[in-house]
Amino acid sequence: MTDISRIGGARRRRDQSAEDVLTPQGIYPPTEEMLAEPVDPELRKAQEERLKAVWDEPPGWRYWSAVNNSEVGVWYSLTAFGFMLIAGVLALLMRVQLAVPDNEFLSADRFNQFFTMHGSAMMFLFAVPMFEAISILLLPAFLGARDMPFPRLSAYGYWAFLIGGIFVMGSLLFDAAPSSGWFMYPPLAIIDEGVGSDIWLLGLSFIEVASIAAAVELIVGTIKCRPPGMRINLMPLYAWYVLVVGAMILFAFPPLIAGDFLFELQRSFDWPFFDPERGGDPVLWQHLFWIFGHPEVYIIFLPSIAVAAMIVPAAARRPMLGYHWIVLSAVGTGFLSFGLWVHHMFTTGLPAMSLGFFSAASEAVVIPTGVQLFAFVATLMAGKVRMILPMLWIAGALAIFTAGGLTGVMIALAPFDWQVHDTYFIVAHLHYTLFGGMIFPIIGGIYFFYPFITKKKMSDRLGRVSFWLTFVGFNICFLPMHLTGLLGMPRRVYTYPGDIGWDWPNMISTVGSFVIAAGILVFAWDLVRPKPKQGYTERNPWGAGSLLWSHDIPDPGWGIRSVPYITSRYPLWDQPKLLERIDAGRYYIPDAEEGLRETIVTSAIDARPQHIARITGPAWCTIWAAIFTGGAFILPVFKFYLLAGLSGAAAVGAVIYWLWTSTALVPEKPMKDAGLGLRLPTYVSGPSAPGWWGVFITMLGDMTAFASLVFGVFFYWTSRPDFPPPGSPHAVPLFVGLAALCFLAAWGATLFARTQNRRHDVVTARLCLGSAAILAIVGVGVLFMSVWMPGLAPASHVYPAILWGLAIWTGAHMGVGVIMQLYCLAGSMFGKLTPRYDADLWNTTLFWHFLLITGLVTCAVMGLLPGLL
Repeated sequence: MTDISRIGGARRRRDQSAEDVLTPQGIYPPTEEMLAEPVDPELRKAQEERLKAVWDEPPGWRYWSAVNNSEVGVWYSLTAFGFMLIAGVLALLMRVQLAVPDNEFLSADRFNQFFTMHGSAMMFLFAVPMFEAISILLLPAFLGARDMPFPRLSAYGYWAFLIGGIFVMGSLLFDAAPSSGWFMYPPLAIIDEGVGSDIWLLGLSFIEVASIAAAVELIVGTIKCRPPGMRINLMPLYAWYVLVVGAMILFAFPPLIAGDFLFELQRSFDWPFFDPERGGDPVLWQHLFWIFGHPEVYIIFLPSIAVAAMIVPAAARRPMLGYHWIVLSAVGTGFLSFGLWVHHMFTTGLPAMSLGFFSAASEAVVIPTGVQLFAFVATLMAGKVRMILPMLWIAGALAIFTAGGLTGVMIALAPFDWQVHDTYFIVAHLHYTLFGGMIFPIIGGIYFFYPFITKKKMSDRLGRVSFWLTFVGFNICFLPMHLTGLLGMPRRVYTYPGDIGWDWPNMISTVGSFVIAAGILVFAWDLVRPKPKQGYTERNPWGAGSLLWSHDIPDPGWGIRSVPYITSRYPLWDQPKLLERIDAGRYYIPDAEEGLRETIVTSAIDARPQHIARITGPAWCTIWAAIFTGGAFILPVFKFYLLAGLSGAAAVGAVIYWLWTSTALVPEKPMKDAGLGLRLPTYVSGPSAPGWWGVFITMLGDMTAFASLVFGVFFYWTSRPDFPPPGSPHAVPLFVGLAALCFLAAWGATLFARTQNRRHDVVTARLCLGSAAILAIVGVGVLFMSVWMPGLAPASHVYPAILWGLAIWTGAHMGVGVIMQLYCLAGSMFGKLTPRYDADLWNTTLFWHFLLITGLVTCAVMGLLPGLL
């Protein structure tokens, strides 16, 4: 037991006075005597009533303004499952077309649309969103938190996902869906005269923004919202997988967004990024797509392992063996997955050395994957296994995924891949890994977590019927496809002649697909069927040890009655009287006396309490922000550029309103009693604050997208002899240098403003913020002048096009930086930002650290690279 004010909290900087620093005060960790003290029944009842009033869902039509993780997570999950069912229907229609030779059930174009949308929906509208949806729903309970740190960001991500998904899938109803494949290879996708390619590029880019928003929420939640005592080596394995997969999304999706940016510039303005006749190269798209596409496979697989990591200990009735090895292998899998993308490009004529390197990397990723699977098997062997229904689905997943992994080892060998590339052997391998690595574990997880979500159980009998139909049907459908591929049947053909031996395996596969559909329908009915006569389940029906099962029955809506102090990986097994004390309000923040939603924020490594975060509540502004953001992405499909710009401006306005009215508000008191003799600040700035982490993590993803654009410059330089073309003009070095100086000065003024504001020199801070905004605007103007003055025509060649692309990217980001500076200036003038309460200025300064790198690298590429070329 120690005085936390001596060792915890923020460090005093030399430019801070004592009254400006608020540190945790009191006793931490709690003693057994403190935890054993009785709670007055009247006080307990009053606390519960206040908590329920604060966390209750909005009534009536206002229900849709909810931002609670419990509501948003359910909406998100059901919507993703709905898109999966639509994708499944498309697959059945394609299998009907391929059941017999020379079939005319679907036309070639309709088949291509269905093929494209099936893959796109399963990858972008189901696999990743389903993981994020389930994690938004479950992660706070696993961590003993009241909610995620940014509930409105979760709600915004959901509404953006819904709008984007309806837009993309709705194109099928108007015969306007993309038909170039879910990977949209140029030049086929570029020369498409319809709007299908634009729908795919802009609609799915919008959805990718929603996915990154959810990833930021989950990463920050895992790092900063753990309960006191839950050090990073005590986190449940599910939280570790959330952290790894969130980081993978953060670094995998931005290259695709960068590729979409270049692709849509070519589609809309004929800038030749992928046109070989004007210096472009379609292989660049393949690089950017598969830098996203192969980590995507593990982004899908690892969350399923996370679900299994929760089910296996409950079924074995013992802690998971090899905790540290599982964590290291999960991190290793995520790391290695970014070095495998070229094995999708073995037939593009790459050098033999590249083929050997990426082939070896593709084999190496099997090692950490195998470590995780062996740990699960060892845990089952060491325990006393109960074959509960969720465990049956996990067993099926292990069998199917192992088979898919074996074929993966085969196609990782370049000579074999040359033989089966783009055949149905690849289709079989893909579905064995995705069904085994995603569908089966997710369904098993839904059966496992359903009692937590609804406080009732699904049918054991229907669950077993669904499993055997799905398992048997899957193997009937996809096992023959290995032979179909070896017989030479290519992917993406809508029909075939009847005299080459492809007819009977295709008929078997079609029959199997309908058996799968029957199994999925049984599950879907069990999931959504009314259960009015079924009573509530017991509190922990599986006898699991994770904090998730500390939930109340019936659910009062507050998440957890009091945030506990954790000393074990399986606290329900290892900490006596934990549930009793949670329910009695013996732990932290057991009350809501100010009528505000709150959760505890802890340090990133050792989970020491740092402050009490005020959590935002129901709001409509998140829905409006999503609608207007959708307009900014969707309207350009139909060439409504002015309306798209206005919609984007409205989205910015909605976000500013959202931030101004609900984030970083000056609290009514600087410190609050958190319980158990601990007092915590109600406001912090800098690295202790979740908002600072949110900006930091978001900008890591943004810098990845920017690095992908810079990669494009060097790709053209090394792959094209005419980059730049002889006699081409270059960006004006003087203007580029002036732009770099303006960006550097704007960054320095922003940093100085933060320092002076903390020193109570508010006037100087305001002058610096205003000057910084002006300098940034001037810098952007000079940067554009540097490419406009020499007459660089972006439609003439890829060299001027990529310079213009970098200038546009940097200019747009500088615009965001200027808005943030002016936001802080307004906050200072209207009392939202003060010398003590300055989180907005810390976040803006952090944003400008990254923005300075973007600006200087852009200026270096534009001003210095021509001399090297």
